[in-house]
Amino acid sequence: MTPPRPRLPGLAVLLAATLLSTASLAGRDDHRHDPRPPHRDRPGPVAVEIGARPAYLIDQLADGRLKRKLASCENRPQRPTAFSIGHRGAALQFPEHTRESYIAAARQGAGIVECDVTFTQDRELVCRHSQCDLHTTTNILAIPELAAKCSVPFTPADPATGTPAQARCCTSDITLAEFRQLKGKMDGANPMATTVEDYMNGTPAWRTDLYAATGTLMTHKESIALFRQLGVGMTPELKAASVPMPFQGDYTQADYAQQMIDEYVEMGVAPRQVWPQSFNLDDVLYWVRHTPRFGRQAVFLESVDSAADLPEAIDRLPALARQGVNIVAPPLWALVTLDAQARIVPSAYARAARAAGLDIITWTLERSGTLTDGGGWYYQSLTEAITGPGDTYRLLDVLARDVGVIGVFSDWPATVTYYANCMDR
Repeated sequence: MTPPRPRLPGLAVLLAATLLSTASLAGRDDHRHDPRPPHRDRPGPVAVEIGARPAYLIDQLADGRLKRKLASCENRPQRPTAFSIGHRGAALQFPEHTRESYIAAARQGAGIVECDVTFTQDRELVCRHSQCDLHTTTNILAIPELAAKCSVPFTPADPATGTPAQARCCTSDITLAEFRQLKGKMDGANPMATTVEDYMNGTPAWRTDLYAATGTLMTHKESIALFRQLGVGMTPELKAASVPMPFQGDYTQADYAQQMIDEYVEMGVAPRQVWPQSFNLDDVLYWVRHTPRFGRQAVFLESVDSAADLPEAIDRLPALARQGVNIVAPPLWALVTLDAQARIVPSAYARAARAAGLDIITWTLERSGTLTDGGGWYYQSLTEAITGPGDTYRLLDVLARDVGVIGVFSDWPATVTYYANCMDR
């Protein structure tokens, strides 16, 4: 075992109250952390249930080294791994950011689980992907007294003009007590609905409402307590406020960023168990400077929409490292490209991030439907090479082996968990 690195604790998951010791990576500076998963002989508090999906994806792979290797692990015992990060829980089939989704992610071996953090009208922190997504991720429109408080009340579509339905409901529109009355549902809306019921019935065809009968919403503190019980690491994302800041005149962005960290301190969570994230660089630098023990594992989420954004993102990588940022997290497509033989290879961004001494996490696997249409936004740099579901593992293998990512967000963590166990990551 190589010696610990004092600057950045290991990317590890709390398994049965045991954290991995940190270790250096060969050829890397001594402040980097060890991305390897928990040791195989450390049982987690939740039995891992991989299910049928990994085998299905492997069946779709073309014959070759990768397929043979993955197929050889079919009967191998599975362990939780920090390489597998539950994106909003297990949002492919469970209502996102609900207790049920978080538990499903842990059962699929996610060693780290995400609570996206935003605030209510009375400044309580809750788990939601966006401050203003309640109209698509909860049943708020079906509760008249709460629907009346929405920033934009439901307006039906006008089929005659093609005008879509409208609604906008925010956590900042309601109090925590009112938030607790809501139930999570699969994210989606029918834009041409003329009734609330039809509007709420918008789950994409490649997802399911099979597990949406219950959807228990959670506060940030409740997610912390649950994650400790499940024995998983925690990666909260501070979401951009959809209301002007300072909120209510005196609740500043710094107050918001500090409050999120304060709740971990209040609940006795060790900083090495937490990977705070934000798309806002100022948030990340705030944690680096004002809460350095948490800032050492802060993750800067790269907001790049297309290839046109990459040169600027590449140019700022050395400055991020100088400012104390240790981990960057771009989307999947930004880390890979196709070579002249249409093989998936690391991108210029991936190479530049590693050259700058930065570790890399990426998002989001299993969020692109069936991959029968080129994969959409998440696969935009690989569209010509994507033919079907098995390409999920082709991409993951390049990200792990060639790019060297230390963690992968997934809407269905079992897919990544299986790969990590099979490849001893």
